[in-house]
Amino acid sequence: MSASIYFYGVGALLFILIALILPSIHRIGPTQVGLVIKRFSYKKLSEDSPLAFEGEAGYQADMLMPGLRWKFWIVYRVEKHPWVQVPAGEIGVVIAQVGKPLPIGAKSARYNPRLGNFTNVRQFIDNGGEKGVQRPALPPGTLAPIHPIGFLIICKSQVYGVPIAADLQKKVERDGRLSPLAFGLMPEQLEVVRIAPHQTKTGEIQDMVGIITTFEGDPLPAGDIASRLASFTDIITAEAAGKSDAEIMEMVLGSKNNLHNNYQDFQKFLDEGGKIGLQHDPLLYGMFNLNPFLVSVEMVPMLVVKQGEVAVIKSYVGLVTQDTSGMEFKYGSLVVPGHRGVWREPLRTGKYPMNPRCYQAEIVPTAILTLNWAEAISEAHNLDRMLSQIIAKSCEGFVFHIDLQVQIHVPDTKAPRVISMVGTMQSLVNEVLQAAVGNHFRDKLQSMPAVQFIQTRQAVQQDALRHIRGQLEDYDVETKGVYIQDVILPEALVKVLTEREIAAQEVATYKRQQEAQEQRIQTEHARGTADMQLDLARSTVNVEIERNNANALKAKADGESTYIRQTGAAKGAEVEAVGLAKATAYKAQVEALGKDATAAVNIVTALSDAKGSQRIMPEVLVLGGDGGAIQGLAGTLIKKFNVK
Repeated sequence: MSASIYFYGVGALLFILIALILPSIHRIGPTQVGLVIKRFSYKKLSEDSPLAFEGEAGYQADMLMPGLRWKFWIVYRVEKHPWVQVPAGEIGVVIAQVGKPLPIGAKSARYNPRLGNFTNVRQFIDNGGEKGVQRPALPPGTLAPIHPIGFLIICKSQVYGVPIAADLQKKVERDGRLSPLAFGLMPEQLEVVRIAPHQTKTGEIQDMVGIITTFEGDPLPAGDIASRLASFTDIITAEAAGKSDAEIMEMVLGSKNNLHNNYQDFQKFLDEGGKIGLQHDPLLYGMFNLNPFLVSVEMVPMLVVKQGEVAVIKSYVGLVTQDTSGMEFKYGSLVVPGHRGVWREPLRTGKYPMNPRCYQAEIVPTAILTLNWAEAISEAHNLDRMLSQIIAKSCEGFVFHIDLQVQIHVPDTKAPRVISMVGTMQSLVNEVLQAAVGNHFRDKLQSMPAVQFIQTRQAVQQDALRHIRGQLEDYDVETKGVYIQDVILPEALVKVLTEREIAAQEVATYKRQQEAQEQRIQTEHARGTADMQLDLARSTVNVEIERNNANALKAKADGESTYIRQTGAAKGAEVEAVGLAKATAYKAQVEALGKDATAAVNIVTALSDAKGSQRIMPEVLVLGGDGGAIQGLAGTLIKKFNVK
């Protein structure tokens, strides 16, 4: 009996020991912490802290680390919670549920290095840690045993810790877990901010900068719209030292982000005098752990000034405006860089990390700019997108549609003056140039007949060039050319001109046909000449031969005539001499014998000289007889014709 009692006693003791000891042993995993909850205590918690630091009942400040840990289960309850793990590409925002209350007006807790990395809640409290949003954010890859009651860690996909606020507890009960939305954050706000080149829809690579807006800090000074560390005191010093405009522009566009590690050390940003609101200095390329409760980032394209352009800067921040344009410039004002207003020196080719909320850059093409008053627009720019065909009427009422092209040039040194006068290049085109060009052509066409406009188009174009050049010189803009590209004529005028042209073309056609016939005649003549070339050559030779023969005969005749002439002259001289001699002899005979005697002598002499050639008696004597005269005539004929 005693033995059995003994065994029962030992068993009961073992059971009691097991029931008391085993539940008090807790195995904490390698990536877990044990949250200790004390069931009862004679000490009471302070009203402003959910954690017990002196053994009070409730959540204990000291956690159980990985391994086998002892906590008597009757006095303590242990909950296991995972270590905080921040994935790559994300950040963890820390909200302290313990610590001092925030100062009035503060939105986040002040931080100092003695507070550590939030893994030791006692260290946090002892060094003045404050409740609420903590300014540092946990970087990607953080793996830390953080007290789940002391701190809530908000990550993109998970919220670590146990909320003690009633509204958050209700959300846990309703949804089973907390999400960033419960704290007013979008999940993407808990990603690492990455600033890198951006590819547009058209495939173009665009350089980007991050424009920063902060949600905590002292208010901006009156009149300022953006915070710049130390304001613009460095610009005042540079002006006093006689720095050039280019050097001052480098200072204005330079960044002071190194003073606060690109807004990642928000406490340092505030310590350096950072103000709430829009920040002057943007973020450049890189990855940044920015607390979304304190900082927001807007991605905007970097200012790129291409070759053949300048950027005229309109500054909305800086020192007060001090006009440096001079008294003769009455259309605007120009200022030294670092002052509010239009900078008198433009930015030239390059890339500039400029905040477009503080500075407006007006891109001014300095190459020759072609503007089209037509349906088509220039591919190099978009300044003529609002220009259209010029519609004008002639003095007869004909309506013309004119396609026009104007070339202008803005010198880079005068670009700030141009922008100071007109505001933007678009205003220069739409308001100044549009009025000068459109009104000139409407007035010009209305003062002349339609046909005259068409016939004197070149003169009208030159007159337009002179007029527009004079108008734009007042704005320091050069006019390089005015060109009438096309004139769309009214239908009625087209009909008249078409009929006139058809008639002129018909006349020209007839003339061409006449010329063709004349050419055909010449061609046929040439062909005939070619075909008869052999005969022509032969006849030419024959002609040459005949000409030579004629020349020979002429020469022979000339010789004979000369001979005859000479002979005749000699014979004439002889006859003359004989005649003179005879005349002298006759005169002497007359004087000696008398006229009658001289005549008889000469007759006898002449008959004797004939020597029978001169018959004194007739050869045929027709006499009367038996035959009579007929017989005598027949005999005479027979003798004449030698009839035998």
